[in-house]
Amino acid sequence: MADQLLVTTTENIPNQKYEIIGEVFGVTTQSKNAIRNFGTGLKSIVGGEIKAYTSMLTESRDKAINRLRQNAKEMGADAVVMMRFDSGSIAGDMQSVVAYGTAVKFID
Repeated sequence: MADQLLVTTTENIPNQKYEIIGEVFGVTTQSKNAIRNFGTGLKSIVGGEIKAYTSMLTESRDKAINRLRQNAKEMGADAVVMMRFDSGSIAGDMQSVVAYGTAVKFID
């Protein structure tokens, strides 16, 4: 199952030998809705955390990791090492999150 595939930010997995399969990634792009935008406008006046956006980014990261795992599984990987995130805005009202890393296959 893809959700059980090991994903680590480290370069090495202790006591494990592996061969590199290749680069894997998972990406998602989400847009803000009108209600969130209205609340954000109000929050920008008084300051503080914008919980709707925090929630959206957390959900985006989770989706990106799940898609990364699926990509690695389709390549026959046992794990992903050196996983990283990248994110950015698109057209001011959308947020893209990418999880990427190196797919590896365990060897005996």
